[in-house]
Amino acid sequence: MVLLSWVISYLIGSISFSYLVAKKVAGIDIRSHGSGNAGATNTLRVLGKGPGVAVLILDALKGLAAMGIAHLITGDPVAYAIAGLFAIAGHNWPIFFGFRGGKGIATTLGVVLGFSPLAFLIGAIIAVLVIAITRFVSLGSLVMVTVIPIVIYFLDKPISFFWASLIITVFAYIRHYNNIRNLLAGNERKLGDKSQHKLG
Repeated sequence: MVLLSWVISYLIGSISFSYLVAKKVAGIDIRSHGSGNAGATNTLRVLGKGPGVAVLILDALKGLAAMGIAHLITGDPVAYAIAGLFAIAGHNWPIFFGFRGGKGIATTLGVVLGFSPLAFLIGAIIAVLVIAITRFVSLGSLVMVTVIPIVIYFLDKPISFFWASLIITVFAYIRHYNNIRNLLAGNERKLGDKSQHKLG
């Protein structure tokens, strides 16, 4: 049953809401526009606030849903934590969309909420502050995923939540490799740059 819960979590994570919303709203493959990333930030850049916020919420909810199902099936906190990892993996490498997905930050938010609402709140506030100050969404995301394992550790949550959050951090750094290079080189695009044209 544990393995089944993880397979379900991966399949839920593989639902690319960025792709589906972009197809519905504009008839496009979001991966062929903007940064080419199938996630909330690129949806925001290409299609605007409404679709971007919708994708953010839906991607976060699928992380929560995957963990909730794992809890119902297994009742095991370790299986619950690992289900979150499988949901993020599904988002990043979706089986339904040629394994070309997003960077997992929105789904990570949902998973962290499942670990600890307080850790979610602290991470979200830090991310928003960093993005507001620098206008680098990637930097805000990376700072957030770096801080979250520390917060979860000091909140005395199950150790499986801490280790899962560390793996989430590794996931995020891997998926943001190019962003890190661009940040170091001073070439990273800022949120709201005029070079980030919307469709229509």
